[in-house]
Amino acid sequence: MNGGVDSNVDSSVDSNVDGSADEKDGGVPARVVATAAALDLIRQLRQRHGPLMFFQSGGCCDGSAPMCYPLGEFSISDTDVRLGELNDAPFYMGAEQFAYWEHTQLIIDVVAGNGGMFSLDNGTGQRFLTRSRLFSDAELAQLPAPATGASA
Repeated sequence: MNGGVDSNVDSSVDSNVDGSADEKDGGVPARVVATAAALDLIRQLRQRHGPLMFFQSGGCCDGSAPMCYPLGEFSISDTDVRLGELNDAPFYMGAEQFAYWEHTQLIIDVVAGNGGMFSLDNGTGQRFLTRSRLFSDAELAQLPAPATGASA
């Protein structure tokens, strides 16, 4: 079971992903990336709500969806893992969940529907969806350990 994260990524999603390799870091792959559609929704939400943050839900109620909040509105623990940023919005995941997903790149996409009850995408007619792909052995060897905690 994949915890509600859609691991079926087709080539059309891959071709529209921003940030699959961060050139300023010598081609080191990003742990979390977003499609053009997701980046567009992030821009819209930021215009309405100001700076944003994401937390990858692992619970039953939100279907393991990435939850979008105003920056600082969700309490990050010292053990939560910061996977990266999407359009300047930090993206976190719980440490226990990261232990299962550390070998995958999260690809944040948008589909029609309603977001999680407390997520800012709720009510937009679109919702964020996490897709994933396994890192290659070569990519895994390049990845630094992620930072943890809110100050990361």
